[in-house]
Amino acid sequence: MELFDDIDLIDCPHCGGPGCIEEEGGWCVYIQCLDCGAHTAEISYKTEAERQEAARKAAMNWNFRKVIRPTPGE
Repeated sequence: MELFDDIDLIDCPHCGGPGCIEEEGGWCVYIQCLDCGAHTAEISYKTEAERQEAARKAAMNWNFRKVIRPTPGE
């Protein structure tokens, strides 16, 4: 089983597209819409134990609709 398989994500609040857990350089995770690019803030981690918790926090932000929309005017 993959590390993040048990984390459920709802559809994007802006376009209804699928969300995906992304990792950046081994120091942070965030959720990003595969269709429109909306995303959560980056949640940093330092250890492997913190990595799963960071992914859960990012998912919670996504599911509560706390996202950044990459369009003009932001």
